[in-house]
Amino acid sequence: MNQEKIVMIGNGMAGVRSIEEILNVRPDHFHITIFGTEPYPNYNRIQLSKVLQGDTTISDITLNDWNWYEDHDIKLYSGETVVHINTKEKFVQTNKERSVSYDKLIIATGSLPFIIPVPGSDKEGVTAFRDIQDCEKMIDCSKVYKKAAVIGGGLLGLEAARGLLNLGMAVDVIHLTDCLMDRQLDETASKMLKKELEKQGMKFLMNKQTAEIIGGDRVEAIRFGDGEVIDADLVVMAAGIRPNTGLAKESGIEVNRGILVNDYMETSIPGVYAVGECAEHREVVYGLVAPLYEQGKAMAAHICSEQATGYEGSVLSTQLKVSGVDVFSVGEIVEDEETKTIKMFDDWKGVYKKIIIRDGKMTGAVLFGDTSEGSKLLRLINKRANVEEYMGTEEAAESMVATMADSELVCGCNGVTKGTITEAIKKIGLTTFEEVKACTSASRSCGGCKSLVVDILAHTLGDEFEKADRKEPVCGCTTLSRDDVVEAIREKGLTYTREVMNVLGWKTEDGCSKCRPALNYYLGMINPVEYEDEKESRFVNERMHANIQKDGTYSVVPRMYGGVTSADDLRKIADVADKYEVPLIKVTGGQRIDLFGVKKEDLPDVWADLGMPSGYAYGKTLRTVKTCVGESFCRFGTQDSIGMGIAMEKKFERIGTPHKVKMAVSACPRNCAESGIKDIGVVGVDGAWEIYVGGNGGTHLRAADLFCKVTTNEEVMEMIGAFLQYYREDAAYLERTSVWVERVGLDHIKEVIADKATRDALNARIAEALSVTKEPWKEVIESEKIRKELYETVRVTK
Repeated sequence: MNQEKIVMIGNGMAGVRSIEEILNVRPDHFHITIFGTEPYPNYNRIQLSKVLQGDTTISDITLNDWNWYEDHDIKLYSGETVVHINTKEKFVQTNKERSVSYDKLIIATGSLPFIIPVPGSDKEGVTAFRDIQDCEKMIDCSKVYKKAAVIGGGLLGLEAARGLLNLGMAVDVIHLTDCLMDRQLDETASKMLKKELEKQGMKFLMNKQTAEIIGGDRVEAIRFGDGEVIDADLVVMAAGIRPNTGLAKESGIEVNRGILVNDYMETSIPGVYAVGECAEHREVVYGLVAPLYEQGKAMAAHICSEQATGYEGSVLSTQLKVSGVDVFSVGEIVEDEETKTIKMFDDWKGVYKKIIIRDGKMTGAVLFGDTSEGSKLLRLINKRANVEEYMGTEEAAESMVATMADSELVCGCNGVTKGTITEAIKKIGLTTFEEVKACTSASRSCGGCKSLVVDILAHTLGDEFEKADRKEPVCGCTTLSRDDVVEAIREKGLTYTREVMNVLGWKTEDGCSKCRPALNYYLGMINPVEYEDEKESRFVNERMHANIQKDGTYSVVPRMYGGVTSADDLRKIADVADKYEVPLIKVTGGQRIDLFGVKKEDLPDVWADLGMPSGYAYGKTLRTVKTCVGESFCRFGTQDSIGMGIAMEKKFERIGTPHKVKMAVSACPRNCAESGIKDIGVVGVDGAWEIYVGGNGGTHLRAADLFCKVTTNEEVMEMIGAFLQYYREDAAYLERTSVWVERVGLDHIKEVIADKATRDALNARIAEALSVTKEPWKEVIESEKIRKELYETVRVTK
């Protein structure tokens, strides 16, 4: 049959969600072509800050991967930009001289970052924070420079600042007013947020107007309107966005602030629609996900000739975790002479609540620190409930869920109602949050409604919820949990990944990039002596034993036990850098030396010339043991931290773990080696060692918990060995110790390891696993087969 042709300009969240809605209504009716300027499939732009902060990859935030486009017969031209629309003859042209005709055109060009038009804004080192390329620029800059300035104290600016702090840069946040996030928070909540972020290391320059960016070719400083000057090696512009309307305007489509649309998202030209941040509906341009998805649903219904009421506008709500701090706002946030308020302020606990009432109706709210009432307030404010309805209910989560109508929205981002969720749970037999998310798309975007989704799951399943919700599936290829898979491998004697998939009924024949590495780890953890590691199931960095960079080259980090080196090793590193023309040599935060820009084919020769073991900077294993100088040199040191750190590193290097593990040893409570935020940290005190576990200095900063206090070096090794092995055996693949400790509970871990027989058994098993590890660089050097397979003939994609 002749399919109608839809062309969409833009491959972002709002546009692709609109296509999903169209496919849901009329899956085979349209021939769909999408043009995206970025060289990626559709990804969650909201999660970009997590990529910047280092704990999330591009693949993790991808919403629709390449296979999705192929499965739905959608032609995606990624990395290609539409430069002209001919609305009379109905075709578009691209920067690659491609011409494609359409019956219906969707403009989903999103928005552009606002670059403050001051002298010097075009200098090198000035960037926006809008896409993946911006993230990469900032990450690269942090490897060379240390002083960053973020212009803009809104959500985007604060997320960028948090990421730059995680990358080791000092950060100044510059804001035009005296209130952070002034579009979402009132003055009280803003001040509370500022106080919390200052504790994390951010510095704020409030009421500052940028006048000039100073420097030669590259930024060196910023001058403000009041004459003050601050140093800056990197300037991040996060001062707002503006609708990307240039193409529409040039094509004769009516534009105001955004592309003007009606309730069905039709523009002034018949057959041409606009959706998302580029569209202006009833004089409003929306920048949050929920209203954009509502627009897409209305537009899809109209394109598919379905009866629909159209889009009528949205009451905006925001539920966020800003650098670890929970905030929520909805509707009006600033009171006036015509309003009354309900307020609660607890400075000690860091909790604040304000509800705005106008003419007896609830019209807005701000929550800080405790956002558990967010879903309830959103529901009441959306229906403009009388304040008595709020005051008269002290409903628990379960009773709130019970009183919700099936038609009420749970996930505003994706338009998912309570009824949709409960029906899916009952009819399909969903038992976990991840299954609900995969089936209904609830909590798929911003994640703010996760707690409410879990409450609905608990209410619907009743007594079965506790048992069911503990079992999140390994991935979408199976309904089996991590525990189910590990138990089956042990009981059935399964020995390789494909066998596990076949025997346990995997939905996809070859698995996916999430389950293959996990199965490979579980098999090796269960049977370390006999299992042969499947390199093809590992991530590219682990296969190649070096970190791939964006240009296809690699970085090499040789092992330096405890951060200690010698003149001979330094000479080797210098000679290798000269011989292979290494473009960048950098000292890492873990006290190692990183050689950047090594060509793939040169890796084996670089390792041979270095003559040093791998530092495993790429591995799910022990990365580094950071040490202070200790009692030998420091007048405050109480213990030999260097000796202890070297012993720990030599004992546990190369052991496979669910996620990367970092350790540190400090010779005194001053903690110069940052032992308090490591997976395992050891701190010397008078006559003893304190052992801390579960710390994390990454995206979700977590202080390590005191695990135990011992008096001898042997006891340190015994306790660390038992803790590591229990983590290896109990944690899910890619679960950091910080998450694992919180999930299972520190008291439980202490109880397990306190038993001497159990502790000895754990140490025996980790010793067995360590006995068969091999030095990977040496193995590559000595194996002509491996060199040919991985470094000469195989081309590794990023």
